[in-house]
Amino acid sequence: MKMRGLKSFGLSEVKLMDDYFVNAYEKEVLYLTSFSTDRLLAGFRETAKVDMRGVERYPGWENMLIGGHTLGHYMTACVKCYESANCNPEDRKTLLKKIKNLLVGLKECQDSLGTGFLFGAVIQKPDNVEIQFDYVEEGKTNIITEAWVPWYTMHKIFEGLVSAANMDVELLLKSSPEGVDKMEVEYVALLAKEIASALADWTYGRTSGWSETTHRTVLSTEYGGMNDCLYDVYLLTQKKEHLLAAHAFDQVELFERVLQGKVGDHVLNNHHANTTIPKFMGALKRYVVTGEEKFFEYAADFWNKVVEYHSYATGGNSEWEHFGLDNVLDKERTNCNCETCNSYNMLKMTKLLFMITGDGKYADWYEGTFLNSIMSSQNPQTGMTTYFQPMASGFFKVYGEPFTKFWCCTGSGMENFSKLQESFFFHKEDMLVVNQYISSVVNWNGYTVELDADIPAKDTVKLTFSKGFEGNLLLRIPAWAASELSVMLGGEELFGNVVGTKRCDVDGAKGYLSLDLKLEAGAELEMTIPMQVRAFSLPDGPNTYCFKYGPVLLSALLGTWNMDKGVTGVDVTIPKEAFFGAEYLPTASECVQIKQGSVKQFVSDINEHMERLEGEQVAFKLKGVKANLIYVPHYRQHEQRYGIYFLFQEDIGRKKKK
Repeated sequence: MKMRGLKSFGLSEVKLMDDYFVNAYEKEVLYLTSFSTDRLLAGFRETAKVDMRGVERYPGWENMLIGGHTLGHYMTACVKCYESANCNPEDRKTLLKKIKNLLVGLKECQDSLGTGFLFGAVIQKPDNVEIQFDYVEEGKTNIITEAWVPWYTMHKIFEGLVSAANMDVELLLKSSPEGVDKMEVEYVALLAKEIASALADWTYGRTSGWSETTHRTVLSTEYGGMNDCLYDVYLLTQKKEHLLAAHAFDQVELFERVLQGKVGDHVLNNHHANTTIPKFMGALKRYVVTGEEKFFEYAADFWNKVVEYHSYATGGNSEWEHFGLDNVLDKERTNCNCETCNSYNMLKMTKLLFMITGDGKYADWYEGTFLNSIMSSQNPQTGMTTYFQPMASGFFKVYGEPFTKFWCCTGSGMENFSKLQESFFFHKEDMLVVNQYISSVVNWNGYTVELDADIPAKDTVKLTFSKGFEGNLLLRIPAWAASELSVMLGGEELFGNVVGTKRCDVDGAKGYLSLDLKLEAGAELEMTIPMQVRAFSLPDGPNTYCFKYGPVLLSALLGTWNMDKGVTGVDVTIPKEAFFGAEYLPTASECVQIKQGSVKQFVSDINEHMERLEGEQVAFKLKGVKANLIYVPHYRQHEQRYGIYFLFQEDIGRKKKK
């Protein structure tokens, strides 16, 4: 069974059906359609000395030296929402108008400058609009007075342009949803490609003039995924100069150093996570473009190191934006863990690694991080998203504001909820791969397959083939499955009893059930995936545990007392202090005392101690501890303090009384 070289579906080919996910998408569209494109363009127009249309730039980070990054994220999100099968015709019309307005505005600015350059940050010297890039080359990187990661900002602009430039492929060649204006889409795609090509020409002109010393200096400052996006531009233009510009941002010395590092060498220690992850995504994209195996090896090894040595149960990583020592996670649990941008970038890499290899470990990790980090990052009532997600118990999620902050995670948050269904299904030739069990509908090869699921509330998944089906269906057997799957077709047991049905190795990766099927219209396949609670500790905290039920991380509800907020970094809002109500925990040290038996025995029998509470939503009461803890799916917990990890200890006092 060969799954290498899988293809993803366009967002127009997969429709979200789960109410919770549909709401998340709709909240994103509501947010995007409320923006003023003139205000997003204001900084670019000021740079280019063109008419400002009587408006000012947005405040917060958009009114600083990183201004303009939001426009790139925003354009990408608008494109993805426009492409989505869930987009209604009215919103589709509004989104396309906004995308077109942005591109026409950027082209006006680019033409005015005459160099291909575009930028939207606050201008320090009107006579030198490229001064931030000059400062970076000189090693001057004070983010308030000199340069605040201008190449990082440029990466976001390129990403928005590339997304728009590919709209014609996504919508006109794959499918044509209701409300798509084909002529306008073609115009937008051509305009975006023209702008991106000119901007890449400017980038090549800059990079080709670097000395070796300047090159090292520039790459020592955060530059996002400039290699990644320039490889994408090269795929659009096929211009050699754009390929060379992408190579200029491949930090091979870093790639080699990380590759050679072993656990305990701490090769990622003190590296800024959201600086480093996109660099390796760029290495992976170089492999896709050039076929150089070494660059695949760099990315795959880096992914392994981040996942194995630096990630929490949510899939998130970092403390105050930085990687720490290998396998030191318990000691780094604070109110500033797990920058959401990191999960966003890790999932981009994970999706591409899966498509290249077909390895089920990537699909498992993607599912867990998507649910427990990304879905957890949005407030379903407001649509606003998080910057950090604290791993220390007793804190709470803090969300951004619509039009005042404009953090990096505000931008990546826009993108996250514009493309929720992008990794539910994959395909290759006559093979359909089902990777995530979330209610949705996929259109493939003339077939319509509807997936109905409510995990973790229910353990059954139903696939309905409304137009029949002929081909190879691969169903992921999740790593969290508690026991053998049961598969029924038309009310009869299928798994293990029908020729052509087998558990298969996917290029060496176990974890898929392969079904060779020829079905009539209306056929129904039902699968049961047993779930149980599982406990996970931390490498430097063997008695510090969290719990998952199926794929879903559980967190304990810790109340709403004194939810004061503070500020860190540049106007990043965080929970100020951790508080524990006496009715929840015996101490303020995250300590849960076991009433009887050892911690090891308690955890091994955790399903005996987790009492499932009645109700439509999943909730558990943890018994056998000196605390009244109610656990719920973490991604649905938004309104109060929570506890993911607790230190479990035996009840010493009880033993002394004996």
